[in-house]
Amino acid sequence: MIEKLIVRPEIALDQFLPIFIESTLVLVFGVGYAAIITLSKMGYFSKKWMPVGYLFWALQTYFLYDFSVLIQSNHFTLKVMMVTMVAYLFIPHLYFYLISAGDARYDTKEDENMQDTKLKEETHG
Repeated sequence: MIEKLIVRPEIALDQFLPIFIESTLVLVFGVGYAAIITLSKMGYFSKKWMPVGYLFWALQTYFLYDFSVLIQSNHFTLKVMMVTMVAYLFIPHLYFYLISAGDARYDTKEDENMQDTKLKEETHG
């Protein structure tokens, strides 16, 4: 039986701290982006804060790219991470669009039902 040999790039010991810091910054800026965009869309922050959220997304993307270079990711993995980051840019907007579209759709139906109920009560009572 032939055993498969998996060759992984070695990470130098002096690279551990930069890798740890950059991966932590990816998480911190990702949470910052999601929080600022979400709170701006909900109305807790002014819309003026949204560029700060996009700056956090850009910093997260940069640190993710640099992190992938430090850990010596292959080109396919790097492309997948960058496509994921572009998707992450649009996901909060899609989420709030779907919520507002759903609210608009069902609020109108509830309003029509309430008006029909009031009209029936007025004519019968």
